[in-house]
Amino acid sequence: MRGFTLVELLIVIGLLGAIALIVIAAINPIEQANRARDTRFKSDGGQLISAIDRYFAANSEFPWMTVNSSYDTEDPFGFVTAADQEAGVCGATCAADGVLITTNEMKTEFRSRDFIQKSATGIDKQILIGKETGSSASVYACFIPLANSTKQTAVRDGKVYQPNTTTGERGSPVTTCDGANGDGSGVNWTTNGCYVCIPD
Repeated sequence: MRGFTLVELLIVIGLLGAIALIVIAAINPIEQANRARDTRFKSDGGQLISAIDRYFAANSEFPWMTVNSSYDTEDPFGFVTAADQEAGVCGATCAADGVLITTNEMKTEFRSRDFIQKSATGIDKQILIGKETGSSASVYACFIPLANSTKQTAVRDGKVYQPNTTTGERGSPVTTCDGANGDGSGVNWTTNGCYVCIPD
């Protein structure tokens, strides 16, 4: 019975290597990791909004009103990072629980999220919380997506925003982040402050 020659084994190994490269290129692990991160940020942002809404229903005020009595329910708020004490997750420092945690609207473990920790210094690593003017205005959670697929979907659906951190207004969707191809590519979303927000 005849075995494989060294040349035949090398050809098989080469073919398997080529197939592996094609599969890795098709899967694109970096894009998959970025998509998972964007999904997590969207989920965590939704949890934050729900906790703030529950807190408002129970206390007739938003967390930032409890921390800073100069706010009124009509006032715009933010946009500030979720690690800001007025957002309600952290106390005076993020080593202490904020009002959303002390009132059991959120679990303490939420403070350990990467976007809450002070090491999340870049705006692309943070979730911003804000509310527009009016008592019935929505509270928004906004973040800069990393996955190209998330960016393309936001551009296609006209759901890209540049929140105003001074006035607290999310504003209308913008097209400045669309890029030359209209798919969000070729634009530095961090430099241009391009966000997706929930609810959209």
